[in-house]
Amino acid sequence: MSYLMPPRVPRKVDLPPRQALHAGATQVLVIGGGPAGIGAAIGAANAGAEVVLVERYGFLGGNATAALVMPLMSFHNEVKQAVAGDTARLLPPDHGEGEPVVGGVLWVLLDQLVRRGAAIRPSLETGYTVPFDPELFKLVVYELLINHEVRTLLHSFASDVLSLPDRMRAVFETKSGPLVMDADVIVDCTGDGDIAAAAGASYDIGRPEDGWTQPMSLMFRMVRFDHEEFAAYTRAHPDQWRGVHGLWDLVRAATDAGELDLPREDVLFFATPNTGEVAVNSTRVTEVLGTSVWDLTRAEFTAHHQMAQIARFLRERVPGFADSYVVQSGVQVGVRETRRIVGEYQLTGDDVLTARKFEDAVARGAYPVDIHNPSGRGTLLKRVPRGESYDIPLRCLIPQGVDRILVAGRCISGDHVAHSSYRVMPISMATGQAAGVCAALAATQRRQPRDVPVSAVQRALRAQGASLL
Repeated sequence: MSYLMPPRVPRKVDLPPRQALHAGATQVLVIGGGPAGIGAAIGAANAGAEVVLVERYGFLGGNATAALVMPLMSFHNEVKQAVAGDTARLLPPDHGEGEPVVGGVLWVLLDQLVRRGAAIRPSLETGYTVPFDPELFKLVVYELLINHEVRTLLHSFASDVLSLPDRMRAVFETKSGPLVMDADVIVDCTGDGDIAAAAGASYDIGRPEDGWTQPMSLMFRMVRFDHEEFAAYTRAHPDQWRGVHGLWDLVRAATDAGELDLPREDVLFFATPNTGEVAVNSTRVTEVLGTSVWDLTRAEFTAHHQMAQIARFLRERVPGFADSYVVQSGVQVGVRETRRIVGEYQLTGDDVLTARKFEDAVARGAYPVDIHNPSGRGTLLKRVPRGESYDIPLRCLIPQGVDRILVAGRCISGDHVAHSSYRVMPISMATGQAAGVCAALAATQRRQPRDVPVSAVQRALRAQGASLL
C-alpha cells in the first residue's frame, strides 16, 4: 500500500495566527467554476451585479473539464418514446423526441461550443446528449466570462468563510499565500457545499440507511478507435451492445481470466465530436467519500489501476480498439455525491418522479433518477413521466439558518434519490443561473437572498431565456 492512511488516533494541533492579503470586494462572489458556477456568474452579471468568480484549478469547466464528464446528459423531456435505431452510434438510443427544459446560460454556452466546432447540438440522433471537446470547452468559457465582464481568479482553493456585520468574507489558499475576498452575497458552487458547510449550514450525505454515496469514476479519453470495426462486431452480436454500454460476454471472459477486477458488469463509453475518439466511463470506486482526503487519495489509486485494466481489455479483446490508447484522464476522479445542504425545502425523489410543480420554481429538470449502486454493481434508473419535467424551488438554493449564501449545483437541498437526477451538469447550470440572479438582486437591493421576492427572480430568469413554466 503506497497511499497514506488516516491516523489511527486523530490528534488536533493549533496553528499560529496568520495574515492574509485582502483581494478586494464584490457584490456577488461565485466560488467554483464548473457548470453551476458558470451559470451563476453569467446569471448574476446579466442581472446587473458586479461579479467575481474564483476557481481552484487553472481552468474552468468543473466536472466537464477537470473530471472529463462527457457528454452533457439530456435536458429534454421525452414526448415520444424512443425507436430502436443504430445501436452502434455510441450515443444513448433510449431517449425519444422531446423539448428542452433548461434554457438560459446553458444555450448561450452550447451555441458558442457548436459555433467553434467543439460540440454537437442535441437532437434525436445524439439521444439529446451533447458530445463536446473538453479543451475547447475551457476556451469558450473563458470567452463567455470576459464578454460578461466577470472577473476571474484561478488557482485559489476556498478554505473558510467568515461572517462580517454586513457581508461575507471568503478565505482562499493560493501560491501567493492566503487571501480574502469580501462579498455582499456568496454563491457556493463547489459541488461539495464547502462554503455553506463552513458557514454552519446543516447537510446530509449519502443514502439514509447507511450514509454511503454513489461511487466515484475516473473518466478517460481513448483515441485511434476504429468505429467501423466496432460497429461490425455489435451488428454481429446485437445482444452485446445497447447504444453506449454492454460487452457483457467479453467482460465476463476477461474477469474469469483475471484480467478485469471491476465492481460493474459492463463497459460504458460515448462518442465525442472528434473522429476516432471515445470517452470511457467504466471505472467505479465504491465506499469512498468525496469530502475525505484519505478516501479521495485511495480512489485515485484504485481508479487509475482500473483504467489501466480497462484500456488493456479494450485493446486486447474488443474489436476496433487494437491500436487505441489513453490520451487523457481526468485531472481528478469524478465525484457524484457528497454533501446535500439542508435548505428551506428539500426536493424528494417523489417530487422528481411525479413531476411536481412549485410556485417558487426557478429551474426545471427531466433527467431520470440515476443511482449508481453505492455498494457495487448495478445502476437504478427510473424515468420522469413522459413529456413532463419537475420544478426546483428557489427554497432548495437557500440554506436553513445561514445568511448571504446560496448554493447551486449538486449540493442543493434534496434527498439521495432526487439528487441522482438534479446532479447532472445541465440542471446544475440552471440552478447556478437561478442562484446567481437571486444573489444579484439581493446584493443590489441590500436584502438577504431569502427576502428577495420569488417573482422578481423568475422575471429576471425569463428575461435571460431560462426555461420556466
